[in-house]
Amino acid sequence: MTTPHPTPYPTPFFTPDPKPAARSRIADFARWAARHQGAEGVDEPTDYEALHRWSVTDLEGFWEAVWQYFDIDATTPYEHVLAEETMPGARWFPGATLNYAHHAVRNLHPDAPAITALDETGAGYEITGRQLRAQVASVAATLRDLGVGQGDRVVGYLPNTPHAIIAFLATASLGAVWSVCGQDYAPKAAADRFAQLEPAVLITADGYLFNGTTHDRRTASLELAAALPTLKGTVLVDHVGLTWPEG
Repeated sequence: MTTPHPTPYPTPFFTPDPKPAARSRIADFARWAARHQGAEGVDEPTDYEALHRWSVTDLEGFWEAVWQYFDIDATTPYEHVLAEETMPGARWFPGATLNYAHHAVRNLHPDAPAITALDETGAGYEITGRQLRAQVASVAATLRDLGVGQGDRVVGYLPNTPHAIIAFLATASLGAVWSVCGQDYAPKAAADRFAQLEPAVLITADGYLFNGTTHDRRTASLELAAALPTLKGTVLVDHVGLTWPEG
């Protein structure tokens, strides 16, 4: 599956200053691996050549160290690190199940900014770790009430704002699949993209701001929803302050 790198290694085009390199995350990983995993040859944390050599000659040892170092919180444990050493077809960590959204938010400081949103004027706002967790949980509860479960598809017709991040994390937290496109897509183009996924829920915004202008996408959003026959529901997002029609 892997071929040892030819020696001598080529001269790198850039070598970082040793002091900041020693404080990097990859250097911390090397120190940890030398202490806890018995990784040979990586005692000097800034010796990237040794770390790379370990990563390609001891596949299971290296990737088990990555799993342990980053404290992966699996719902069910893996049976083997690498079940099949073939390419294509390698099977990593079979048996393990985990949730991406859980890992994305679990270590956020409750009062520190988790997302900083800026618009084209430079104005914006921050969402703290506590606020992000609460908003993700709220959207996840709404999706669950609409019948979304593992393997279902949720699609977003959204601008590039925190709403899309929150909707993605909420979808992932349920084990569902997320897809999104911007609101500059015409409804038909978005429907052509989404219909093949047979989505259960559409999350869409009232509009977006661009070049100093508010672009109203309420009608486009409703046209898109009508073009997706598999929808169980549509979640309407108030982004630019436009009023959604009744009914």
